[in-house]
Amino acid sequence: MIQRISFRPLKALFAAAALMLLVATSVQAELLIRVTEGADSAIPVSVVPFAENGSMPAGDKVSSIVQADLAMSGEFRALPPEKMLSLPSKRADVYFRDWRLLGQRYVLVGELTRNGDRVEARYELFDVNREERILGETAAAPASNMRSLAHHISDKVYEAITGVSGAFSTKLAYVTLDMANGERRYRLQVSDIDGKRPKVRLESKEPILSPAWSPDGEKLAYVSFETDKPVIFVHELRSGKRSKVADFPGLNSAPTWSADGQSMLMTLSKDGNAEIYQMNLQSRKVTKLTNHWAIDTEAAWDSSGDGIFFTSDRSGGPQIYYMAKPGAEPRRITFGSRYNARPRPDSSGNYVYYVHQRDRAFTIARTNLKNDEETVLTRTESDESPSVSPNGRMLIYATKQSGESVLTVISADGGAAYSLPASEGDVRDPAWGPIVR
Repeated sequence: MIQRISFRPLKALFAAAALMLLVATSVQAELLIRVTEGADSAIPVSVVPFAENGSMPAGDKVSSIVQADLAMSGEFRALPPEKMLSLPSKRADVYFRDWRLLGQRYVLVGELTRNGDRVEARYELFDVNREERILGETAAAPASNMRSLAHHISDKVYEAITGVSGAFSTKLAYVTLDMANGERRYRLQVSDIDGKRPKVRLESKEPILSPAWSPDGEKLAYVSFETDKPVIFVHELRSGKRSKVADFPGLNSAPTWSADGQSMLMTLSKDGNAEIYQMNLQSRKVTKLTNHWAIDTEAAWDSSGDGIFFTSDRSGGPQIYYMAKPGAEPRRITFGSRYNARPRPDSSGNYVYYVHQRDRAFTIARTNLKNDEETVLTRTESDESPSVSPNGRMLIYATKQSGESVLTVISADGGAAYSLPASEGDVRDPAWGPIVR
């Protein structure tokens, strides 16, 4: 059963398993992709199957991965290869009139060449209406790492068309739970954003919650109950080295890194009530940012890195508040329902996303920070744990579909949705990693 924070007296907070949304049953199997809804305004683009010189590794084709990436963003509608009138691999073979007849706006062509243990991709992107090349590049990767090559191409194509950095080469972190031999095995996993290449980073018999990425993508912070109480750990992904960051009396939860990686927001109850603190990760000194009789939790930095959004029940029920700087008077952001929690602002400073309850349904909503307009983005009823892509154009969250637990990726305006269910079992608490240059 999924547990949600109930903003009651503090002792109830511990009973709610460190205030967050927890997992049911899941496994370490990779996630799958399932198209659930497309966007009517999606831009038509053709990703032509790349020509191949030499023996290519088995598995998904590079062009197929690129096509799936672009479609996942919700901003593009890919033409199936079987509907293409030709399969060009270079400009000389591109007949723009044919692509216009097919209603295409952009066409991507390319060629793969195997050189020993490396594969080189030469690719070009054309604007069909203007009959111009808007992107041309050669990129290479080890033959064992074709998926990274494909995600790189997706990022370049996305940026060439939209002017915004692509986020397809980033990573996801999430938590699963495997019931094996009658024992619970929680697993913290990291995968590509399409759920492929999952890797277990931590396994425990006790709950793991709230994974959060460092800005350089090298570390994960999370809450672990392995010592029979909630403790915040930092995990170095390359070495596997782990260190306790917060092990104060009471609650240690909801870690969030600062943009420079030098400090971390967290919720602590070491002084008796759940408050927001900022920790200097070098000195481990903590500074209290909120001081109220209510429960303050789930803090997240704004796009400037100066202010914070957080959840508080100081108005009688959980709502989103904003503090422009330490010591400033918090301002309430949400008013549309009696329950709004887990704020996640985007990188542009335009929106904050959160879990929103209405008519017993928990959905994902956002508030426009310029005009305070609230929009409910999802139509399911058990949505939780929103995480915004680093380019601000996509959102991932956990939900239930037909009784199974899945991660769902939607465009930031809710116009398209792709589900990533585990091949069996449940999956929860996604965290979208940063763009690493």
